[in-house]
Amino acid sequence: MTPALTPADFADETLLLLPEEVLLEGGCAHDQAVLVVEGRFAEVGDRRELLARHPQLTPLDLPGKLLMPGFIDTHHHLTQSLGKSLVFGEPSEIFKRVWVPLEGSLDERLLHLSSRLAALEALRGGFTSAVDAGTRAPAELAGIAGAAEQTGLRCVLGYICNDLGGDRPDGGAIRRDAERHLAEWAGHALVHPSLAVSIPEVASDAMLRDAAALCAEGGAIFQTHVNEHLQAVERSLVARGQRPLEHLHAVGALGPQTLVAHATLVTPGELNLLRDTGTAVAFNPVASSWKGNAVAPALQMAAQGIRFGLGTDGTRSDAFRLLDAAETSQRLAFGLASGDSSCGGGWLWLDHATQAGADAAGLAGVTGAIAPGLAADFLLVDLDVPEMTPSWDRPWELVRYANRDQIEAVFTNGRLRLWQGWPVDWDARALLAEVREAAGAAVARAPIQRVHPTSAEHRARHFATGRGSHE
Repeated sequence: MTPALTPADFADETLLLLPEEVLLEGGCAHDQAVLVVEGRFAEVGDRRELLARHPQLTPLDLPGKLLMPGFIDTHHHLTQSLGKSLVFGEPSEIFKRVWVPLEGSLDERLLHLSSRLAALEALRGGFTSAVDAGTRAPAELAGIAGAAEQTGLRCVLGYICNDLGGDRPDGGAIRRDAERHLAEWAGHALVHPSLAVSIPEVASDAMLRDAAALCAEGGAIFQTHVNEHLQAVERSLVARGQRPLEHLHAVGALGPQTLVAHATLVTPGELNLLRDTGTAVAFNPVASSWKGNAVAPALQMAAQGIRFGLGTDGTRSDAFRLLDAAETSQRLAFGLASGDSSCGGGWLWLDHATQAGADAAGLAGVTGAIAPGLAADFLLVDLDVPEMTPSWDRPWELVRYANRDQIEAVFTNGRLRLWQGWPVDWDARALLAEVREAAGAAVARAPIQRVHPTSAEHRARHFATGRGSHE
């Protein structure tokens, strides 16, 4: 019987791993070995050949385990975790009533706490990378970067460049700060700089164009929310005679460096714009079901060769449930009506949550696959469970059956970050206690406006009318 592994077994900078299966570009492969050296995949190949080439190394046998790439969350809001369930039941454009007020109440400590909590949730859910869309909190972004460094989450860190409305400085000052942001984090081990505009209508045409150009020149991504809600589409049509995506194209802000979040309300012409410009999309299926007006046509995007990854939008950091939501949303919104019983198949969603997601996030060549030269960002997933037995089509099984509690270990840059759901080198329970103590005051002082009643208010109204009482 193989002795049970412990976190100490993964402490070396060089690891020769022998999993039951490895998720590669062509699917799940058996009899493979994976060599990790100084935070990167050095070799991936036939087990016998790697063992013969490295007789000096002690291999780690991993029976019943799948070694797979960590998932990529292509759209997150790390500084919104203190108010997660405040938005349940709320109508669209909750950023105006909940998120902007909440983020405005965060000082440096609270921004760091929120980001660290969100990063922990992401890693527990199997995400090794997350694209943060930028915060409107007054505190410095170093608090978010510090949370990524402490937890081990790879973070694409957005700096917001809105220059219309509010108390923003002039465009020249924003551009200088944007350039400093791109320079400050260039080459960092875990933090990758990005520029962002919350929605196109809060930035001037010049800023949209310049921010996208700065990212193209600096090898970074430019982010914005677009075509998510009917109200925003209609405001753009009234103000400009163009839909938001058309507006971005007109000012030169679309392109391979641009990642647009949502794109749920898109016309055939706008899909062609995305395809022809090489613009990427963050497809957020859970956000659509929780507070959206529509579901992005991800299957159509795949058919047209539009680049896209999967994102949580900060809704629920559970990668396997995100895969299931992606496939289910396409089935309900499009597949049932057309008789499409596969809706892309399991492999499509795994790919767009890993390698294709990394491409959309500007991390191609950095992470997203189990391949030599890439950062060793990976998961060990327990396959020795009833849901995975017997196995006939592993990708489909991962999309429909896999669960977060099967994630045995999470690694980024070859370093073990979580073991059986909890960090190995810092006290997550202490963080949770600190968050519980601090969150109440932050929410209380934020001018949040909720439309939907809380569960307690709803229950009180329910029983006040005499419905549901059996006394």
